[in-house]
Amino acid sequence: MTKKIFKLNFRGRELTVENGELAKQANGSVLVRYGDTVVLSTAVVSKTANVLSDFFPLMVLYQEKFYSVGKIPGGFIKRESRPTENATLAARMIDRPMRPLFPENFRNEVQIVNTVLSVDQDNVPEMTALFGSSLCTCISEIPFYGPVASVKVGRVDGKFIINPTAKEVELSDIDLTVAGTKEAINMVEASSKEASEEDMLEALMFGHEAIKELISFQEEIIAEIGKEKMEYNVLEISEDLKSEIRDLITDNLNKAMRISEKLEKYNAIEKIKEELVEKYTEENKSLTEKELIELLTKVKLVFSSLEYEIFRKIVVQEKQRADGRKMTEIRPLSTAIDLLPRAHGSALFTRGETQSLSVVTLGALGEHQILDGLGLEAEKRFMLHYNFPAFSVGETGRYGAPGRREVGHGALGEKALLQVIPNEEAFPYTIRVVSETLESNGSSSQASICAGCMALMAAGVPIKAPVAGIAMGLITDNKDYTILTDIQGLEDHLGDMDFKVAGTKSGICALQMDIKIKGITKQILKEALEQAKTARYEILDVITKQISQPREQVSQYAPKSMIFSINPSRIKEVIGRGGEMITKIILEASNVNLVSDINAVKVDIEDSGRVIVYHTNQEVIDKTVQMIKDIVREVEDGKIYSAKVVKIEDFGCFVELWPGCEGMVHVSQLAKERVNKVEDVVKLGDEILVKSLGYDKKGRLSLSRKDAIITEDK
Repeated sequence: MTKKIFKLNFRGRELTVENGELAKQANGSVLVRYGDTVVLSTAVVSKTANVLSDFFPLMVLYQEKFYSVGKIPGGFIKRESRPTENATLAARMIDRPMRPLFPENFRNEVQIVNTVLSVDQDNVPEMTALFGSSLCTCISEIPFYGPVASVKVGRVDGKFIINPTAKEVELSDIDLTVAGTKEAINMVEASSKEASEEDMLEALMFGHEAIKELISFQEEIIAEIGKEKMEYNVLEISEDLKSEIRDLITDNLNKAMRISEKLEKYNAIEKIKEELVEKYTEENKSLTEKELIELLTKVKLVFSSLEYEIFRKIVVQEKQRADGRKMTEIRPLSTAIDLLPRAHGSALFTRGETQSLSVVTLGALGEHQILDGLGLEAEKRFMLHYNFPAFSVGETGRYGAPGRREVGHGALGEKALLQVIPNEEAFPYTIRVVSETLESNGSSSQASICAGCMALMAAGVPIKAPVAGIAMGLITDNKDYTILTDIQGLEDHLGDMDFKVAGTKSGICALQMDIKIKGITKQILKEALEQAKTARYEILDVITKQISQPREQVSQYAPKSMIFSINPSRIKEVIGRGGEMITKIILEASNVNLVSDINAVKVDIEDSGRVIVYHTNQEVIDKTVQMIKDIVREVEDGKIYSAKVVKIEDFGCFVELWPGCEGMVHVSQLAKERVNKVEDVVKLGDEILVKSLGYDKKGRLSLSRKDAIITEDK
């Protein structure tokens, strides 16, 4: 295979595609270079398919290689193991816009693997990987309705920027990732500092124009090196079987779809399905096991298709929702705070049959999360962790490490609330929010944001403004469509769009959109944003009735804090040899025997000289601060101090001005008259006045009792 190279000057930066040299046994492979970022994208398809399966087995991987940024992985193993959170989110961001573009009846397994080989922080590898994933699939035999591409959009000083550099990202008030085809947008992930709906829509359209350039580039490459698409097996269903099942169940399924209560509705639908399967099983006992499985698979597929059809008719044509709500109506809301007496902050948010309990924990800045990844960010002090137990939907299920969905939902909630979190100078804490989904019937991620916001305020975190989130849906039927506010589970499952918007009354903080169709128009986006804004305001009113602003004090069980600064050159004195001095301070101030004791005071000392002291008891904090200040307190030349005699030698005595500060009074400086023996003037434990004479050439503090007496006499 001959190596081919394709180049595009994309918005002032070179984008290069290489094919024919690497990973030649994959069905499709490309090496994509964007600046110094290099990603190898490969696509492989299985030769056989399970046509009886009810899902498309697509796996998208994003493999971070630490050598790409010149790092050795942390930990004991020293090699890449489980994906980082960023890698998981990147894989999801590639999967989401690509999955809807495969044929609906395609069942061959497809694996798309992106290996990050080199990272230039100004040219993000995630966008490069999506470009490569689309292209390697398009040039392969795999059937795919692409190409698709994505860009990041930032805004600095009111000007939109495509794929901003690391420095521009820091200055930007919008961080938007948008993906789409040439015709329409089909995936959005964004955070912003309260951007308006109009500005966000403009940013989306700005990004889509850039996407069209990338897709045109892909089309040129596909035209030159693309392979003929493969034939694949599909499950053929006769029109007679479709008509027969339709006549059997349409009326009952139509009634079941209109039941408002979730579990009752689901049970009624499942009962119809079970009875239908049982009927065809009983009537076809003469079939072989393989033939019967195939028949029942067809029956279930027809059932699902009819369910989908009835749902669309109810919503789009009849303009009704299964639970009787109006298209813009939110389900009943209820809120509560302070459910957990010992937690630093807790809140419960319920919307219909979706319920989230969020709990806030405050810790020292030193308890921040350390990030071991390819990005510039090495740590973070605000975390939101989302949990979705199986009992929340009345099912049994797997329990263990969080899956991709839980990581993604947590990241969305974290983005939304991060926009209103105070900086560490204003609030010197590490903040962790844990969202426990207790019930779910649609949009538990947005319920987590609402509960998390209340829990933060209850914990005394001085957030900028309350934040609420809402999920919008889209149901299409040919050219007609309906946008739904506050979608529930069935509307999400059978609908065409899941559009989540979170923000304050001033603007949008986070945005996420996934669709199951090929794309949506600017008009639909505009309507969805405006409808979401109205709903968000309604939820914010309910939240602020429960708790209108952050509490002025943190919980009695949360650590209090005090910040002050010391001269960086004195840090070593506070820490002491082998940590001896700081250990002494912690033990004495806290009145504990071990620094690991839960009641021990926490002391964070930064290289800049900033010191932060944490404890639940303010008296312990005050004592700790004073002990540290005593150590670094500067002795002023010529000033008189009260000192305690702590050691006597033939040549003079040593005195302590305050804990950690000692100096020497030479025998010649003990009195105005000649002193033959030190003990004639002072004894151990005596309190005497001394005057500072400064430091000698060896850095030792010299003091004079004689000069202090003369000064006092005057």
